[in-house]
Amino acid sequence: MVVPRIGKQSLCGIIGFAKSSKASLRCPEILRDGLRRLEYRGYDSAGIAVLSQGLLTIVKDVGSVEKIIESPGFSMLDGGVAIGHTRWATHGKPSKDNAHPHTDCRKRIAVVHNGIIENYMDLKRLLLEEGHVFTSETDTEVIAHLIEHFKSLGEKSFEAFKKAVSMLRGSYALAVIDVDEPDKIFFARNVSPLLIGLGSGVNFVSSDLASFVKYTNRVVVLMDGELGYISASDVHLELGGKPVDISSRIRVVELDAQSIEKGGFHHYMAKEIFEQPYALAQTFSALQTQNLSEVLKILAEARRVYIVGAGTSYHASLLGAIAFKRFLGLEAEALISSEFKVVSRAIKWGDVVIGVSQSGETIDTLLALREAREKGAKTVALVNNPFSTIARESDYVISMRAGPEIAVAATKTFTTQVLTLLYIVARLAEFIGSIDVDYRALIQGLKISHEVAQNILKASVEICKAIATELARKQSAYYLGRVFGVPIAMEGALKLKEIAYIHAEAYPAGESKHGPIALIENGFPVIFIYLGFLDELLESNVEEMKARGAYIITVAQGDTTLSSIARYSNTIIKMPKAPLEARLVTYAIPLQLIAYYTSIMKGLDPDKPRNLAKTVTVI
Repeated sequence: MVVPRIGKQSLCGIIGFAKSSKASLRCPEILRDGLRRLEYRGYDSAGIAVLSQGLLTIVKDVGSVEKIIESPGFSMLDGGVAIGHTRWATHGKPSKDNAHPHTDCRKRIAVVHNGIIENYMDLKRLLLEEGHVFTSETDTEVIAHLIEHFKSLGEKSFEAFKKAVSMLRGSYALAVIDVDEPDKIFFARNVSPLLIGLGSGVNFVSSDLASFVKYTNRVVVLMDGELGYISASDVHLELGGKPVDISSRIRVVELDAQSIEKGGFHHYMAKEIFEQPYALAQTFSALQTQNLSEVLKILAEARRVYIVGAGTSYHASLLGAIAFKRFLGLEAEALISSEFKVVSRAIKWGDVVIGVSQSGETIDTLLALREAREKGAKTVALVNNPFSTIARESDYVISMRAGPEIAVAATKTFTTQVLTLLYIVARLAEFIGSIDVDYRALIQGLKISHEVAQNILKASVEICKAIATELARKQSAYYLGRVFGVPIAMEGALKLKEIAYIHAEAYPAGESKHGPIALIENGFPVIFIYLGFLDELLESNVEEMKARGAYIITVAQGDTTLSSIARYSNTIIKMPKAPLEARLVTYAIPLQLIAYYTSIMKGLDPDKPRNLAKTVTVI
């Protein structure tokens, strides 16, 4: 398998539909719903293209989706075929010209695109020599002109589209409309997620199930290299020039429109933080119903285990790797997905690589797993979406049941990922007959983690609000822990950076005196993750920080009253008494609350952090 070289990945959003004239659905309503449900991804501009009675109408601009929705004439748009897009800039600054959709010279073809066309400059030079005029700085615009070029040579629209796609190198999810085929949307997928929604009198193409789940829950997830078209009554799919029968690929998904509403919360992030008890219970139940015997066998026989992830998933991977080593004494290493290539030469037959991803579509993690398989390693997908690309391409799949996560800042997927990795450790201890681990106690601790999470949420909201009031006035913070506390600290620091825009760094607490402590001055906030693990060493770090004027916040069990943690802390977030494994799953929750309330105190929108984007679970 050839692994494509993809330097970066656009996480824009696509919605498109083709509907019958007899369908009661209105074009503006579908576009409005679809674009609004794509907003969570992070974007800087938006646009739509509507085809009606042989006329192509395009509305696009920088700024919010609401700007498009409220534009003059939007509510009167009437068309049977339309596409919409939210853009996160990769090629060219945010501007009206660079916003999607992009068109050909004659304004008869409109294209929306997620991904990166790596050879676009070569294609653009060829098209310029042919006399094509470009109006944007984007890689996407070349696609519209390529289709126009092949049509000028006599090709019909669909054949011209297929030839254009064959010229592209990189990642793409495409939706294209053409005035000469007024009832169709052409589509193609390579690496970037894309799926088809099958409705009654209407069909959809989208990067995200959320954009059309209000209208249908019957879905076909596209695979790399597939392309085709939809109309109101038909779906045509091809792979390698041969038709593909979609009948066996249709899935009825459990997600409904209600599950992706805010449910009375002001923000998706708050909703998802408070959903964690339910998500943990669901994930634990789901794990018990999955047959893990083959996964346990390859892990028990593995020469070495690598756990790869990006962002929050990397922090969960790091905690999982520590658990493999600490509880089982196995060789395990956590790696940031985008850095995997650095160590890929060390991958050998007999290794196992676990890819951790909320969406199952994280590009860096997907490419790491592809490379691992090339090297002969077995691959395991740990995902929230069992039908995702990472799941399809892995040897084994372990599925969580966290439910859809809309907020850009991950919360419930972190805690469910940690639970899942610790569950694997417990089951592996049982499988290999480890005498050093009471696997029954481990599993029992994980089983009650949803109750612990519920108690934390009940008890810590007000104190986290008070801490947020303090942090909102600060410019920097440290998060410190030891062993398992380090990845939890890293996750807490990431959340504060992501949504409150406060510089925050996480370190192993013992490392703080080797440089970071130089920045401590009076009132500098330092948050300690106190797991009851290497207590006496952590307490000495608290004393060191307090002696230099730090404002000490500790996350600790409520019975910690006589230690230096209590004596030197300005604020203690008192956690319920719980087994270690339940603490490992749940101690990130107050850190999530602190970040959320700090963002609110600063007047920010925690659901839409600047410069960030994410891929949501498509199923």
